[in-house]
Amino acid sequence: MIRQAIFVSLFMIGSICSSFLLLQDKKPTLYIIGDSTVRNSNKEQWGWGTLIIDLFDTTRINVSNNAIAGRSSRSFTNEGRWRRIDSVLKPGDFVLMQFGHNDGSYPDTSARNRGTLKGTGEETVELEFANGRKETAHTYGWYIRQFVRDAKARGAIPIVLSMIPRNIWKDGKVPRAKNDFGKWAKEVAAQEGAFFIDLNSITADKYDQWGEEKVKGFFPGDHTHTNREGAAVNAASVVEGIRQNPKIELNKYLLK
Repeated sequence: MIRQAIFVSLFMIGSICSSFLLLQDKKPTLYIIGDSTVRNSNKEQWGWGTLIIDLFDTTRINVSNNAIAGRSSRSFTNEGRWRRIDSVLKPGDFVLMQFGHNDGSYPDTSARNRGTLKGTGEETVELEFANGRKETAHTYGWYIRQFVRDAKARGAIPIVLSMIPRNIWKDGKVPRAKNDFGKWAKEVAAQEGAFFIDLNSITADKYDQWGEEKVKGFFPGDHTHTNREGAAVNAASVVEGIRQNPKIELNKYLLK
């Protein structure tokens, strides 16, 4: 009788655990991809993707920050990082993507191999590495377009972001990314029917209001990477961008 009771108890516990895991699997997941401004060491330098988790109701949505320092849209693709995320995407998931800081150089064959061609077109360049590996490199917009198309093919919802502004000033204002990566990110989102958040402008507007002296306190090491306080500003800006568009279903998972 005791053995039977123990067996029944273990069976019930197993059933409860299985039911819990099933419920967990049914929750949508927000996947975040990007570079070091999205995920960093969490010591002196922080990425906004780490802190934005605290702004969502994680009892109803999973948040997975897959950004990694030093990557461009091209190297994130070539290293198989996007392929791994794409393989587990399910209908109802979300993908927040922010690249650009490491895309600026011409496509290279160094160990980092992160440069991309400028623009959103179909231009390519053929590369050959020292070990004989060959690669066809594309434009920044081409790689973003693949992320968007792959996500939509899985039934997931892609959201393209312009990159965070740097601590660079001209005539008392922070220059916007409206003529390069911010422009191209917006164009691809429009062409592919994806949502777009102009994170660059939302945060830059705050910087302009606060002034250069206050803002430099967010950048302890260089003009690109923020400390925790600066990352919190950018995380809040992403949420502002989500709230500005009621059609983005992520709104219902934000903490009020």
